[in-house]
Amino acid sequence: MPRITPRAGIMDIALYKGGDSALPGKASITKLSSNENPLGTPDPAREAFQRAVHELNRYPGTDHAALRTAIGETHGLDPAQIICGAGSDEIIHLLCQAYAGPRDEVIHTEHGFLMYPISARAAGARPVQVAERDRRVDVDAVLAACTKRTRLVFIANPANPTGTMLDAADLRRLAEGLPERVLLVLDGAYAEYAGDYDAGAALIAQRDNVFMTRTFSKIYGLGGLRVGWGYGPQAIIDVLGRIRGPFNLGTPQLAAAEAAVRDRDWVARCRTENAKWREWLTEALIAMDVAVDRSQANFILARFRDEAESMACDAHLRNEGIIVRRVGSYGLPNCLRITVGDEASCRRVAHEIGVFKGLR
Repeated sequence: MPRITPRAGIMDIALYKGGDSALPGKASITKLSSNENPLGTPDPAREAFQRAVHELNRYPGTDHAALRTAIGETHGLDPAQIICGAGSDEIIHLLCQAYAGPRDEVIHTEHGFLMYPISARAAGARPVQVAERDRRVDVDAVLAACTKRTRLVFIANPANPTGTMLDAADLRRLAEGLPERVLLVLDGAYAEYAGDYDAGAALIAQRDNVFMTRTFSKIYGLGGLRVGWGYGPQAIIDVLGRIRGPFNLGTPQLAAAEAAVRDRDWVARCRTENAKWREWLTEALIAMDVAVDRSQANFILARFRDEAESMACDAHLRNEGIIVRRVGSYGLPNCLRITVGDEASCRRVAHEIGVFKGLR
């Protein structure tokens, strides 16, 4: 046995595996595995990034003031209650570091984002999985799972990989029903795709036990730069600021994100296009007898009869150069998560699923 060993629990963490981006022997692929924006990145963000490369010899600012101000102005939030990180993943990690530890419990739901249990275990806490009801968060089950050891509850809304979400009334009931010592974290990575949903901002303004995380990786098309942010009570922001690395975001990241968040026309355009093709793809698969919940994100979850059929469909798609996401690791072995791409991508994946089903 090696003399140098990690803290207990670290080796229980399964390595996170992202969506595949290449296929052996396929020079041209249609990638629908990582929920990326098919429209790319807004031009102002590209231009800001290019200008920033002239300052690569300089350290970035540590307070992220310009980006926090831009986020605050765009969303009507107090910049002092915003923290920025290397993707929303880092914010999730900081929350677990700050508020959970050995003998504590962190609740996540049955099909929740895999980073919740990973970050909980990294902090030495025990992740507690709560069953969902028909791929939707069950508020009563979450409340019933709370114990004297519970410190955090993570809810993705809209959820990944199901695309389902809780409404405002359920979110409020959940926040009000939690023990006083428990922080409710609303992961809003896909919030911009869910109509006029505020990702929990109004609830945070009224309560001290709710926090939200957001990302620039999805609708803003900045997945390659890793920029996220969180918003919550001032006391929690102050705590997270004490453990955040001072230079966790570089100058090009900050510049591109600031330009992107100010481009409201881009968000409106991407939201409209996504809703149009999300509905089209949903209806196309339902017509082929593939079950699909009504998603509020930029992907849909296609449900097949069993794991064997989903694996066979995935193999067919890969053979045709189309990559979607298997979600067995999320407790959904009979499902494939399919990013809503552009028109050509949506039509192509629907056509090939039809071929697989013997309908083409």
